[in-house]
Amino acid sequence: MVIRGHGWLVVRGLLTLMVVVGLAVDAYVHVDLAAGFDSVRTGTLSQGQLFRVEGAAAVLAAVALLARPPRYTALFAFAVAAGGLAAVLLYRYVDVGALGPLPGMYEPFWYPKKTDSAWAEAVATLSSAALLVLLQRNPW
Repeated sequence: MVIRGHGWLVVRGLLTLMVVVGLAVDAYVHVDLAAGFDSVRTGTLSQGQLFRVEGAAAVLAAVALLARPPRYTALFAFAVAAGGLAAVLLYRYVDVGALGPLPGMYEPFWYPKKTDSAWAEAVATLSSAALLVLLQRNPW
């Protein structure tokens, strides 16, 4: 299905907005929680540092998507959101322990900010995937 004209702009705009809002919530939660996770560490990295990297990547992906919405930025936004969602689900349900420089980040419970972040990452993941499909079928 090819969407043309004004309808295409509305759909693209709504999907972009959903991705950007999801990434903004993701960034806020990770940066807000980072200091509380600085003590979870290996000799190389702390979980707080990884949270700050996730927050910065989410901001970068959101800004890039707003500045230049074609496929590559949608793909980057998808990678950031899906990676964050995969990590929160993995470390919620599986105790994988420390992996090389990554600290053991198993946390077998949900709390409001973690839940907010997971939902935001899920919305951003699905919206950026839909945006990728539409951009593939309707390039500009």
